Amino acid sequence: MIYSLEIAKQLANYLLECEAVRLQPSQPFTWASGWKSPIYCDNRKTLSFPLIRSFIKESFAKLILDKFCDIDRIGGVATGGIAHGALVADVLKKPFLYIRSESKSHGLENQIEGIFEKNDSILVVEDLISTGGSSLNAVKALRGKNCRVAGMTAIFTYQFSISEEKFAAENCTLFTLTNYEVLINCALERNYISQNELELLKKWREKPEIWGK
Repeated sequence: MIYSLEIAKQLANYLLECEAVRLQPSQPFTWASGWKSPIYCDNRKTLSFPLIRSFIKESFAKLILDKFCDIDRIGGVATGGIAHGALVADVLKKPFLYIRSESKSHGLENQIEGIFEKNDSILVVEDLISTGGSSLNAVKALRGKNCRVAGMTAIFTYQFSISEEKFAAENCTLFTLTNYEVLINCALERNYISQNELELLKKWREKPEIWGK
């Protein structure tokens, strides 16, 4: 769920302005999964814009202080969640760590990089939620080391039903700063897309795996 509609709208506008999100219903992108998509989201671009970067950092901090308590550490999901997680950890004066998709094959063979203790309460920061699989791998890795995952926050979610089901199955609370529905409506209001394109964007989210085929 989104934390605040006001924050969600402002951030959606920022993402459109800096082209962290691009909408191309008539010229769809192809994801690594092979899915055809009318949207491409690259939240790493927000790091190049100090005003937007600060807005995300401060919004995350506000969300965490409001919705979560007794957090010991902030964890970022590699790689997109590392920078934003470190920024908000600095604001909250909390230790930071990050979680790889899998353990390294050399050195100490760590999957979790940073200092943590058994039973630590860790709030996980992610940049983007799509199907939820890679994000929840980080949750599983932390739990596998006997840490308590307080929940997860993310900049943006596509709001796929499969991701909602996965988070529910893992009993992991998720709050995002903005989401797909807010973003496409903001795009319409600001004439980034037409009404017809809005309808195409709505249909894509219903069955993204077969859209465009």
